[in-house]
Amino acid sequence: MNRLERELGERFGERLCLNWPLAAFTSFRIGGPADLLLTVETEQDLCFALEAANRNGAPVFCLGAGTNLLVSDRGIRGLVVRLGEGLGGIEIDGCKVAAGAAGELGRLVETVVNRGLEGLEFAEGIPGSVGGGLVMNAGAFGGEMSRVVTRVRGATCAGEMRVLSPEEVGFAYRRTELPPGFTITRVDFELKPSDRELLRRRMLDFRARRAARQPRGVPNAGSIFKNPADGFAGRLLEQAGLKGVRQGNAMFSEQHANFIVNPGGATAAQVRALMETARERVRAMSGIILEPEVRLVGEW
Repeated sequence: MNRLERELGERFGERLCLNWPLAAFTSFRIGGPADLLLTVETEQDLCFALEAANRNGAPVFCLGAGTNLLVSDRGIRGLVVRLGEGLGGIEIDGCKVAAGAAGELGRLVETVVNRGLEGLEFAEGIPGSVGGGLVMNAGAFGGEMSRVVTRVRGATCAGEMRVLSPEEVGFAYRRTELPPGFTITRVDFELKPSDRELLRRRMLDFRARRAARQPRGVPNAGSIFKNPADGFAGRLLEQAGLKGVRQGNAMFSEQHANFIVNPGGATAAQVRALMETARERVRAMSGIILEPEVRLVGEW
C-alpha cells in the first residue's frame, strides 16, 4: 500500500486523501474511512490509478454518488476512486445521447426531456449518478435503463479502456453483471423523439408521485429491498409492522416501509441489524426472503 500511495501521490498530489471518512460521500451519511481516496477527472487518470492498484495488488472500489449504498463503519480497504466533474458531461446527436458516468441522473433526465427525447422520464427523482443508475439497472414506473442503453464505456481493473454491448453488461432486475473491477466512464443511450410538453408533464407527474410517498430531507439510501416476484417489498414490510421500528439511531421510515432513514448518528451496523430484523419478520410472516437492493460494501 505504501508503494501505491507513493505512485499515486507523485501524480495526483493533494487529490489523493489518506484514511478519509466516506460518510459525507454517501446519501446515508454513514461510512468509515477509505485507506486511499482519489478523485479522477479524465479517463487517462482513471486508467493510471487502476493499473497502479492492480500492479500493487490493492483492491479498488469505485464510489459514485453514494446512493443505494451502505459503507461499513470500518470503511473500505485499498483504493476508493471517485469520478470527478470532468467525467460527467452530456452530448446529444439527434436521438443518440452520451452521458458521463459521474453526471447526475436527474440532470440527464431534465436535459433530454427539454430536447424532446423520450425514454428516460422514469428516472426523474431517482438519486445518484448515471453510472450508478446503470450498475443498478435503475427503473420505475414501467421503465428501466436496460431498455434504452446501447453501449457502456469504461476501464478494466488492469487500466485498459473497453466498450461493452448491452449483452455484455448483463442486465437483470435492479442489477447488472459487469466484468469484475470494471469502472464505467460513459453510457450511451438511444432515445425517441416526442412532444416536449408531454414529456415534461410525465416527468413532473413522476416527481410528484415520488415526493408523496418517499421520505425527503432525511439521509437514506433509497429502497432497501428489491420487490419480490408478484409483490412489493414495502407492502410486506408494512404488513410485518416495520414502519417506525428502530435499531439505535437507524429507523424504518414512517412514510414508506421500504426506506431506512438516518435521523442522525446512525451507524452501518445499526442499519444492517435493522435489515436483518426486517428480513426475518417478513420471512416468518410470509415465507418470502427479501433481497437487499442496497449494496453493503467495505470491511464488516
